[in-house]
Amino acid sequence: MRREYLQPTALIVGSVIVGWVGWSGHALLLPLALAFPVLWALARTRLTAAVVSAGYFLAASRGLPQGVANFYSSDLWPGLLLWFFASAGFVIVHTSFWTTRTGARSGHYLLAAALMAIPPFGITGWAHPITAAGVLFPGWGWWGLAAATAGLMGLVTRMWPAVAIALLGFWAWSAAFWTEPTLPEAWQGVDLELGASLGRDTSMQRYRDLIATVTDRASGDIRHVVLPESALGFWTPTVERLWVRALRGTNVTVIAGAAVVDAGGYDNVLIAISGDESRLLYRERMPVPGSMWQPWRPLLGASGGARAHFFTSPFVTVADSRAAPLICYEQLIVWPVLHSMFHDPDVVIAVGNGWWTKGTSIVAIQRASTQAWARLFDKPVIFSFNT
Repeated sequence: MRREYLQPTALIVGSVIVGWVGWSGHALLLPLALAFPVLWALARTRLTAAVVSAGYFLAASRGLPQGVANFYSSDLWPGLLLWFFASAGFVIVHTSFWTTRTGARSGHYLLAAALMAIPPFGITGWAHPITAAGVLFPGWGWWGLAAATAGLMGLVTRMWPAVAIALLGFWAWSAAFWTEPTLPEAWQGVDLELGASLGRDTSMQRYRDLIATVTDRASGDIRHVVLPESALGFWTPTVERLWVRALRGTNVTVIAGAAVVDAGGYDNVLIAISGDESRLLYRERMPVPGSMWQPWRPLLGASGGARAHFFTSPFVTVADSRAAPLICYEQLIVWPVLHSMFHDPDVVIAVGNGWWTKGTSIVAIQRASTQAWARLFDKPVIFSFNT
């Protein structure tokens, strides 16, 4: 190999390794993603910066092709197309802001990182290195976010070796004393293994089984039981009456995923049910683009698809607690969690229906990301997933 190709090849290979290992579903490995801005800044040409960006993003989101194939029961081609299409925003932003001017790099990278954290580019802003803030600076809150941002900016300057050593020190200290986010008192998250049938099997037996599961978990001091995304299927008056009657005479509140359908489409929601009433607790701010959220449909005169409620309901109230709900895809991107944390919730509720991720690390990455954000802001978290 010619010498002039060695450096860009090493950067590209490094970006793939960083994306693959950093986003493997282990929270303590997330800080490895901070190597991406170093590799991006070391690129000598805009083309190399583009390929480095693509290598990192595609490696980090490697589970998408298989997940799409599972979801649609198809071959890998649709998933591969979506995989490359989703990477376009990340690559375009980081390629556009790459510069040979050393003094301008930190500002350029800050703009690129900010664009990938908020809509519209933030809609596919997966694998954002800032997620590692919770591992590096657990409990620091907004100061930890500021410190991690300053670290990212420092990693693209000539001072990057010193900045990297400082961040490695924080990483080692955090790893030595790392603890999982706590489970709040009186709360219980339920993980299910019902596969694709959850939300699709609307038989009376399925609802009875779910009610029995809730009853079994709601023992002792447990007062709030969380079920996964889509657990209730389509939310109808009949389903509402069934659950309210089943919980009558108890002190339990069930929080479960459902779909509320009308002529224009549907909302992916969380419903709170007690023995006295039920209420729509939360509408998902960012459904999965493409498979759920299809904003082009109204432009074509068609209906259907999930609605996105981008900046509504950053927190909900359950009993005396303020909860930050994150449904599935919202756990992979930055702005929903920061939007919620701005309101200082008491607890994080993270639910998902990940049956289609079988054979991938997507659910593990969702959990790791949520753990990191919860540790950054020192919030207890309740998980409830179906696989």
